[in-house]
Amino acid sequence: MNRTLNSSGNLETLIHSYYPSLTKSEQKVADYVLKNFDQVVYHSVTDLSEEAEVGETTVLRFCRKIGMKGYQEFKLTLAKDFASKEGNKRSENSSSGFIEEIYNNTVGSIRSTFSMIEQDALTTAIDKIDSAQSVQFFGVGTSGLTALDAKNRFIRIGKQVDAVIDPHIQSMTAATLTKDDVAIGISVSGSTHDTVNTLKIAKDNDAFVIAITYYLRSPITKLADIVLPGGEKESPLEGGSLAAKMSQLYVIDLLCTGLALKNIDKSEKMREKTARAVVNKIY
Repeated sequence: MNRTLNSSGNLETLIHSYYPSLTKSEQKVADYVLKNFDQVVYHSVTDLSEEAEVGETTVLRFCRKIGMKGYQEFKLTLAKDFASKEGNKRSENSSSGFIEEIYNNTVGSIRSTFSMIEQDALTTAIDKIDSAQSVQFFGVGTSGLTALDAKNRFIRIGKQVDAVIDPHIQSMTAATLTKDDVAIGISVSGSTHDTVNTLKIAKDNDAFVIAITYYLRSPITKLADIVLPGGEKESPLEGGSLAAKMSQLYVIDLLCTGLALKNIDKSEKMREKTARAVVNKIY
């Protein structure tokens, strides 16, 4: 029978209790986790497997051995345990330091994304979007909202794109794409099932795939023709952070501005035309 943590449980104790029953490979995962709690909470399954020098399946077996349904439940439990230990530090800063902390996190996420963007990859992505018959943005949750923001930005410069955030419609839309189309998947973790599965369908239909993700070693990147870094590291308790959102929007702005500069006359005309279309919506 699987043992689980109660409200006063401790993941470190749980791992130690199961340690003798783990295989040597699984013990390598346990050893790395026990020494790096503060880092593992932000790792993808690929990151952890590489750091522990084992296969991804070994990491998943380790999670199940200690009573977790999968890697995401393990990370959630780890995040709760880690947050509990860090609670006192946060409470001391909550009344005075959180304003500066949020500012630093937001600015830092954009600065980090800026440093990782490769000009050649960005230029190729812009060229593909420019020549595409159709461009589809795919995302769910907070990344789905980013997809809708992208649609809004591109329409204003006259580029017809769509943003699909319903998983069923995503799959059907991806199935209609061809080699003349571009599919852009947005996922901070790079491991969102719906987005990854949608891009796989798009890829199988020869669409050009662009991934916007923070984790450059994640399932979504294996399907992408181009990977653009966007987002920020998040623990399971921090999903939907504004720092990650701002970083995603920065990448969207790079794509949109790059496309506008490539088609300056058309973009300026469409900006004025779309602005006039909604001018009577404002008092």
